[in-house]
Amino acid sequence: MPRHLSLTLSTAAAAAVIGLAACSHSQPKVLPSSNPATAPATSTPLIVTAPPTAPLPVPEALVGVLNRLVDPSIPAGNKVNLIEGATPETPATLDKFINALRDNGYLPMSFVANNIAWSDKNPANVVATVTVNTAKGNNGAFTFPMEFAPFEGGWQLSRHTAEMLLALSNSQTPAPSPSPTVPLPPPPEPVQPPPPSGTPAPPS
Repeated sequence: MPRHLSLTLSTAAAAAVIGLAACSHSQPKVLPSSNPATAPATSTPLIVTAPPTAPLPVPEALVGVLNRLVDPSIPAGNKVNLIEGATPETPATLDKFINALRDNGYLPMSFVANNIAWSDKNPANVVATVTVNTAKGNNGAFTFPMEFAPFEGGWQLSRHTAEMLLALSNSQTPAPSPSPTVPLPPPPEPVQPPPPSGTPAPPS
């Protein structure tokens, strides 16, 4: 091969290598990231319980529950559906409740329900301020906050309120009066022994 042709090929090869090297340095290298991309954190939405859409009960619906509860003419066994979570012991407890009201002179009773609203603790329940009027007149009237739970299309006294009422009646049950004490008979008088024979009796 002639010398000038060999020199020309060597020069061209060197230029090609330099050009490839320049191209490779001009393009930035993308290094793999050690930290994978993470999705943005999403916050859990706050769930707010909406009030029931059903209308609030009328006062007569709640008063009717209380009227049946304190009616002594209704057997206690027919009142278990008036109390939330009633147990087999509930009828006996209701009998004691009625007896306590009667013995303390509270019967008959009447009720007035005001300020009816949905409960903030149990959204399905309603609360009301109930004024209780007893047979004792103005001295026997008092106001009591009560809660009612829905039951088969109607209402019943919540378990918490029923327990408070029954405990109140038990605390007001009069204690049994003690039986009268029968006085003991006086002790017998001592008997004087007879005088010995032959000895005159002392003058009386």
